[in-house]
Amino acid sequence: MSKIAVAPKFVSELDPGFTPGALYLREFAKQATEPFVLAVKRPNGAVSLRRMKLLKAGDPDSRAANLLVAERTLKFMLWMYGGCEVLVAGDREIGEELAKIYSPSGARSFDHAMMGQRIYKRDFTVRNISLDECPEEKTPEIPLGNHLNGCRVGFDLGGSDRKCAAVIDGKCVFSEEVKWDPYFQSDPAYHKAGIRDSILRAAAHLPRIDGIGGSSAGVYVDGQPRLVSLFRGVSEKDFKEKIWPLFDELAAEFKVPFVVANDGEVTALAGAMSMHSDSVLGVSMGTSVAAGFVNARGNITDYLDELAFVPIDFRADAPADEWSGDTGCAVQYLSQQAVARLAPAAGFDFPQDMPFPTRLEKVQEAMKQDDPRAEKIFRAIGIYLGYAAAQFSDFYGLVKKLLLLGRVSSGRGGDVVIETAREVVETEFPEIAAQLEFKVPDEEFKRHGQAMIAASLPEVGK
Repeated sequence: MSKIAVAPKFVSELDPGFTPGALYLREFAKQATEPFVLAVKRPNGAVSLRRMKLLKAGDPDSRAANLLVAERTLKFMLWMYGGCEVLVAGDREIGEELAKIYSPSGARSFDHAMMGQRIYKRDFTVRNISLDECPEEKTPEIPLGNHLNGCRVGFDLGGSDRKCAAVIDGKCVFSEEVKWDPYFQSDPAYHKAGIRDSILRAAAHLPRIDGIGGSSAGVYVDGQPRLVSLFRGVSEKDFKEKIWPLFDELAAEFKVPFVVANDGEVTALAGAMSMHSDSVLGVSMGTSVAAGFVNARGNITDYLDELAFVPIDFRADAPADEWSGDTGCAVQYLSQQAVARLAPAAGFDFPQDMPFPTRLEKVQEAMKQDDPRAEKIFRAIGIYLGYAAAQFSDFYGLVKKLLLLGRVSSGRGGDVVIETAREVVETEFPEIAAQLEFKVPDEEFKRHGQAMIAASLPEVGK
């Protein structure tokens, strides 16, 4: 019988059951012998592969472990790469199970709907193929950003605030942060008015506008929002009719080049530009978890990089994401949701109706006062981040810099998060520690850098 057991060297007293996916997958790989391939295809012809091995399925424990690893790996691939067609090779029974799980009535009905019609406007399918039918991997690359000439407006949309910046020839001449509450606003006009307001606030400090760039958590395809938590309060009908074309309409209104990208991509781009480096994985730890990757050639790929939904905790009773319903996903570990979830165990007694951003502020204030309860929360998040960083490296390949932004990574609490994460990687994954460097920009850049770098997204005439 094959039972997969992991024993993390770092365990938080606030969440002792955390079972790092990075450790589980590595232990599983030591015992696996049977070839297995998962491929996800996107409508633009891109194909992403994961070649792995499964256990020889001769007993219930082995079969259960095989299905767990195959399903969790597929889940990670879908939200890292994106794709609406899944090909399974090497185990027909596993392929049939995955098709049931990722069906309209299966446990991953959310992923079926989002990866199908919502994001790619296609039906989502899972089918078996033979090992010799596996397609070649194909990853389009997209040069993005790093345009500094002219008078530009940049904005960054978060769950609790909007940031904007006015930039002239690469120099920020104005930046501002405005609180808003977009999550459960049902009227698309609220969102559009807020974004327009931020653009105009920055534009007031420029002699003209040559280009506008925006940053926001979520999935964007062809510049259109397809899955964005900021708009989760908008009805499905209004989302398609009013939110999909929102930025196209604003571009037409201002009559200048207008580019909006996932805030994780902007984070990665910021890191690549500021550190003059490639192979940068940017992760924004804020209201949610967004990511972006600048590859070894300094380009953005067509990956979704929506790491909020990737599984990093493999225990059966892991906390569930309230949006997708799935368990163990990164949003519950690397965002302000993690702070809110851990706060009661640490001894904080917040009212049920207190917004998550306010809870984070309260914990950060306690951290300034050397409150040990707050330190326990940030150390727990650091443990999560350390193991997640190893898992990210295993999937993305060579990562030279892990650049962290977002409110959870700021202040003294953020220092504890990153110090702990470094310690985890150095102790548990020395081969990754040898190539991976955690990087954090200064406080001013954390708060307004996203908007400044977003301003560099559009290419304008010289």
